Amino acid sequence: MRPLVVDKVASVAQSCRLGREVRISPEIPCEEGVVIAVEVLSNKSTYNTIELTSGRMAQVKRGDIVVGALGHRHALFGYSGHIPKKLAPGDTINLLNLGGVMGICDSVNRDRGQPFECRVLGTVLHFPYLGERIGTPARVGSIKLPEDPSVDMRGIPVVALAGTCMDAGKTAAAAAIISRFSHYGYRVAAFKATGVSLRRDILAMEDAGARATAIFTDFGIVTTGPANGPRLTRTMLNRMAETRPDVIVFELGDGILGAYGVEAILKDPEVRKAVSAVILCANDPVGAFGGVHLLRERFDIEPAMVTGRSTDNEVGVKIIREQMGVAAFNALTQEAELGEHLRGVLFGPEAGS
Repeated sequence: MRPLVVDKVASVAQSCRLGREVRISPEIPCEEGVVIAVEVLSNKSTYNTIELTSGRMAQVKRGDIVVGALGHRHALFGYSGHIPKKLAPGDTINLLNLGGVMGICDSVNRDRGQPFECRVLGTVLHFPYLGERIGTPARVGSIKLPEDPSVDMRGIPVVALAGTCMDAGKTAAAAAIISRFSHYGYRVAAFKATGVSLRRDILAMEDAGARATAIFTDFGIVTTGPANGPRLTRTMLNRMAETRPDVIVFELGDGILGAYGVEAILKDPEVRKAVSAVILCANDPVGAFGGVHLLRERFDIEPAMVTGRSTDNEVGVKIIREQMGVAAFNALTQEAELGEHLRGVLFGPEAGS
């Protein structure tokens, strides 16, 4: 065990409440969520920031001592990577995402350039016993995830946002819904159910007016998948319901056909029973067409509306409405109309336009 002064603590380790000085150990358990310290060995001109525990984005440069957590990633428009089977101080590892998730990069997206290479320094230690200098490996998440929770929504309507892929406009749509419903006087709770640890999206939801928020990282999960996605979603639905909101909004990160467990969540009977409306976010009319038909044919879900870049002008909106028979609104330019339509879906025609 030795002391170490760090430059940046990534948001994935927020629950550990670490300061600038930590204690590290050379013994490194290669498990998801284990918090490690590294030295950055390279510089980058793109994709060169990380999200700090404060929520601010900070530039990363060669020589920085950074704290993050082990995890894997399977991103369509980003880096993909895995947790190594063993690690020791001096080994090289990559920074896989903006939230501080670290692993061995398997696949690079050319728009992002090569990932940061980092030299492993050791495991960051947590000291759970007051007055004793007995350290254990620090891990992300401060809330225990229940094994098989059932869902009790207490009559609260739930809106789920699913997308054709990452960067399809889900967070922008969630923020627009939260903002509009807050203007109506509703108390809104929100969470992100799938993806790779990054708090940016739920911070945007808080900025839009969400009274309570959550993300899977709070439960010790760095990256979601089919095995844990439904359990996480059930748990967060229950926790948000406990805050007594009028509406719950949640985002399914990545795409319906991605690797982060969206399919498993949409098929889960408890989640399906809880969800009042599913909104599809799509980048183009063909993606919207495929997403609508996937929801209808694979999951027996009728989408309440389509939004995203496919609705950036009237051409896309008209195609979606006429060829798919689904309402379509742009979350950025038609927030009021989107909110009125959704209010009618959730609370009846007399509530909406």
